[in-house]
Amino acid sequence: MVGPVVRSMFSLVLALAAANPPVGCQETAIRVDVNVVNVLCTVRDHRGALVNDLRRDDFEVRENGRVQEIRYFARETDLPLTVALLVDVSGSVRPHIQEEKEAAGQFFGLVLRPSDHALLLGFSSTLMLWQDFTSSTARLREALAALRAVPFRGLPPDGEAMPSTLLYDAVYQAALQKLKGVPGRKAMIIISDGLDNGSRKHLGDAIEAVQGTDTIVYGICYQSGFPGCDFLKEMAEPTGGRMFKAGKKIPLATIFQSIEDELRSQYALGYVPVKRPRDGAFHKLEVRVRVKGLKVSARKGYYAN
Repeated sequence: MVGPVVRSMFSLVLALAAANPPVGCQETAIRVDVNVVNVLCTVRDHRGALVNDLRRDDFEVRENGRVQEIRYFARETDLPLTVALLVDVSGSVRPHIQEEKEAAGQFFGLVLRPSDHALLLGFSSTLMLWQDFTSSTARLREALAALRAVPFRGLPPDGEAMPSTLLYDAVYQAALQKLKGVPGRKAMIIISDGLDNGSRKHLGDAIEAVQGTDTIVYGICYQSGFPGCDFLKEMAEPTGGRMFKAGKKIPLATIFQSIEDELRSQYALGYVPVKRPRDGAFHKLEVRVRVKGLKVSARKGYYAN
């Protein structure tokens, strides 16, 4: 049953979020040697269509401007996938909850294979883990069925805290407590209006956390009249992901289909840096394709810890 998994208090979520990799994710074509830097990327042509027939020699990787030797190369079909789905369940997104359940359930059913794992985390004024890592689409659908909005019911009494939406805290904790150390491909999908209110962490902390765990972020934003979509875009693009605006013209099912297509068309590049001091500094990455007219999406760098 889903009920025992749900935790309504922030501290309980942290206690539950032990940094253990999902069972079955130990074997992967992505190298997990500490000296190897892994880069996932997607490539599109001038029309925006995904390109999935490139070879190792078609790519060039630069770290801090220096060309690196690509030692490892694989396509998406060889690699397990770990997905963290973070859903805003604050009152402001209540009208969209049912559509989120249906689209996410369909996405999990189409994308996840026996070697893949996913979790479902809700956030409002607390963090709620509806389902921890599992390869069972049945469990994920059961968790989605239990997903509900936590509405704002007027102003609190004097002296009590205002209601909040802990977006940055959710991203930060999911990255460091759940995705850190997990090998293979990792993706975080965030469904929200992009507004944060009350997080102990800041936008920069959230971005650094996902970059530090080699996780690709996809933001799905409900436009609310505030610049929340810009914040989701700032989190997604440095990781090689992107932000989608949801609405009547672009339903969630269409957006999830686009994410699925990208995840099925990724390339994994691995190299050992010519120089890699363990200084904790941010090292800039640039991935290029030697074929004219193609555009690459990849993370912008990593932290040398």
